[in-house]
Amino acid sequence: MIFKALVTSYAHAKTNLVKAGGTTFAYRELGQQGGVPLVLLNHWGAVLDNFDPRIVDGLAREHHVITIDYRGIGLSGGSAPVTVDEMACDTIAMIRTMGFDQVDLLGFSLGGFVAQDVALRAPSLVRKLILTGTGPAGGQGIDRVGALSWPLILKGLLTLRDPKTYLFFTATTNGRQAASAFLKRLKERRTGRDRGPTPRAFFRQLKAIKAWGQQVPQDLAGLRMPVLIVNGDNDIMVPTTLSRDMARRIPHAQLVIYEDAGHGGIFQYHVDFVSKALAFLAAFASPHIGIRAT
Repeated sequence: MIFKALVTSYAHAKTNLVKAGGTTFAYRELGQQGGVPLVLLNHWGAVLDNFDPRIVDGLAREHHVITIDYRGIGLSGGSAPVTVDEMACDTIAMIRTMGFDQVDLLGFSLGGFVAQDVALRAPSLVRKLILTGTGPAGGQGIDRVGALSWPLILKGLLTLRDPKTYLFFTATTNGRQAASAFLKRLKERRTGRDRGPTPRAFFRQLKAIKAWGQQVPQDLAGLRMPVLIVNGDNDIMVPTTLSRDMARRIPHAQLVIYEDAGHGGIFQYHVDFVSKALAFLAAFASPHIGIRAT
């Protein structure tokens, strides 16, 4: 197999376009090309510039990493879907159009919903699955993400702070310091930045989240691949109890819960998360993938 070196800094990764299923999708890739690529799926309203560069760069030390914009988001064309199912179908179409027979998936928040749906729809396409800050279809509280978020988004506007300060991190000293550091990292890319989400796309994605929370639960026993589940111990957006619920229902799952951390626990503990994710991806893909951590 021929390996081609790609750029190793997410801040300098080129934004590319690929047409799949009649829609043009924006994506970036970096790391060592060859082997099974790792596809990253992001949160509600997120564009390519909302992926944490420390996490992307850390994973790209050992993997070919691909980040994507959902349909109707950032530089991707079309209208944002109002169901997770549509987003999963888009993701499958994009992966196959890019010529990959198998990928690893890492989904954060809404991205975790999409990653689960992709893995259940096309199990042979997904080798390993990493679910962070997320929950299962029909998970209690997911349909209230909007109701919970609006007051904190308003608080961000009134205090001149990015709402992710309140949505993703705890109000403790550690949480506030982690929020500040994370938000600074998101500004490291100076040129060629993605286009921000439109209000219409923002609300359409929220409809998809609400529908995911209200739909009939999926049979997570169908996820037969190794799965790593990660969250903070105080996730107010997608309750931490749902991470524990998924770990019980998925046959070969590892669970990591970070202390004094919220929805963005992987950003607060990005060094440890990258280490654990790399170890998980490197482990032999057998049904037994190690000791569950709590």
